[in-house]
Amino acid sequence: MNSFAIVETGGKQYRVHEGDTIRVESLDGDEGDTIDLESVKLISLDGETSVGTPNVEGAKVQAEVVNKGKGKKIVVFKYKAKTRYRRKNGHRQNFTDLRITDISVS
Repeated sequence: MNSFAIVETGGKQYRVHEGDTIRVESLDGDEGDTIDLESVKLISLDGETSVGTPNVEGAKVQAEVVNKGKGKKIVVFKYKAKTRYRRKNGHRQNFTDLRITDISVS
């Protein structure tokens, strides 16, 4: 478990090891599908580290879709004092849970 990678998906970066489960922004694919994450920013295999500019050439992280769903509701409340202005909205963000199966460089 010395190997890890930093991948980018949905505008965010995640540090992942093999066997990890991460929650990312919604991705295409059904439960059980395999997804290749090709935007690998840094990879460390057996103590050898490669840093990409901006991505590491030939590196990819394979992940399996474990779950898809919607997150908890957040309440968006706008308010202006003394003007009787109030707006209340809710939002639930879609997510995908991924289990990392393989980290490799070709």
